[in-house]
Amino acid sequence: MTAGRYVARIVEVPDHGIKLEPAEDSVAPDQPTEVNLLGMAIALALGAAGYRHHAEQRDPELQTLDALLTGEAVMPWRSPDESSSPYLVCQLNDGLPTCEVRPTVD
Repeated sequence: MTAGRYVARIVEVPDHGIKLEPAEDSVAPDQPTEVNLLGMAIALALGAAGYRHHAEQRDPELQTLDALLTGEAVMPWRSPDESSSPYLVCQLNDGLPTCEVRPTVD
C-alpha cells in the first residue's frame, strides 16, 4: 500500500452528485488493488458521514475510481448538508486505508 495521505475537498455538483478536489500534496495510489481499497474506504467514510446515493445512475465508462481520485469525475452521492464543503481525509497504511469526512483538514 502506498504510504502517505489522500486529502480532498468534497464539492457538491448540483443535480449530479459530488466530486473530489484533491489537495496538492495528496498521494493517490496507482496500483489497481490499492485504488479499489481506497475507493471502498471512501465509500464507507461517505456513508458514515450521512452521504446517500443520488438518483442519477453512474456511467461506469466515465466515472471510474481513478477519475474520482483525480477530481475528473462526478459521482452520484448526495451530501447531507449541501451548504458545506467538507474534506475527505484518508491515511494510506500498510493495510486497509482509513478515511473520514471532516469539516477542516488538520
